[in-house]
Amino acid sequence: MSINSGFQKLPRLVQIILLLIPFVNWVTEIVVRCSAALHGKALKQIIVLILAIIPITGVLLGWIDLFSCLIQKKLILT
Repeated sequence: MSINSGFQKLPRLVQIILLLIPFVNWVTEIVVRCSAALHGKALKQIIVLILAIIPITGVLLGWIDLFSCLIQKKLILT
């Protein structure tokens, strides 16, 4: 089981709380993206992982993922 699928199995409220807290948001992004890169379409996930590692784009991507989680129940591009 990957961390990405584990994150998707969490209750929606817990996912939203993890994505609301700024530093936790960024760490969650990096960990879930790294797991998705290891278990999925590697090129697309590695590009998004590199963007998530950069603090400014990582936090911005986290806020985008918050809204994606509210609407689609998953992180964007995973």
